[in-house]
Amino acid sequence: MALLQVNIDHVATLRQARGTVEPDPVHAAALVELAGASGITIHLREDRRHISDRDLELLRKVVRTRLNLEMAATPEMIAIACRVAPEQVTLVPERRQELTTEGGLDVAACASRIRGAVSALRENGRIVSLFIDPVPEQIEAARDAGAEAIELHTGRYADAGTPALAREELAQLEGALARGLELGLVVHAGHGLTYQNTGPVAALKGLEDLNIGHSIVSRAVLVGLDRAVRDMLDIIAGATGR
Repeated sequence: MALLQVNIDHVATLRQARGTVEPDPVHAAALVELAGASGITIHLREDRRHISDRDLELLRKVVRTRLNLEMAATPEMIAIACRVAPEQVTLVPERRQELTTEGGLDVAACASRIRGAVSALRENGRIVSLFIDPVPEQIEAARDAGAEAIELHTGRYADAGTPALAREELAQLEGALARGLELGLVVHAGHGLTYQNTGPVAALKGLEDLNIGHSIVSRAVLVGLDRAVRDMLDIIAGATGR
């Protein structure tokens, strides 16, 4: 059964909207773990628009499951990851103007730079995952770059406007998952997953983790974080017959 990693970035987004101290993503991480999630994901952006360096430092101290740090492959971020030592680092593309990550990392086009970042992080003992589109050339480039894992970008599936298109995108994800496993990679998936569309992805055999954030934080505003996490865990368990 795929495990649930909860991205708590948007707890920090809510805090930053008022420039105050609450809600605190550190408190949110504790509640997420108590509700049964298998890990915490955060994205430390170069412009620090939500998660801050203070958040990262404290989360490293309090997270008891697994801390997955999403970040750009820049010297600043690599140095931070090596110092703070999260269990996993996921390299993602990043543009200052975007509201959220748009598409996967183009590993094939930036092979040398990505390979250098992966090497530096792995030498420091970090597990490295690359957030990529579910296409063969990117999966193979991720393997060649030395990554141990990939996270398949599920945005096109999540944004599919019709059931037929969603089935097509799900089939592409399934094929990408199979290719990743064939190449010896650990395979995660995430982006745009909700309570309505997560089930079919969770049912894919061999998927290690689902990274879900915005939908869970959105529901938490209405029903509380504990229930929001448990509701998603129920969907994942139901999709896998457990």
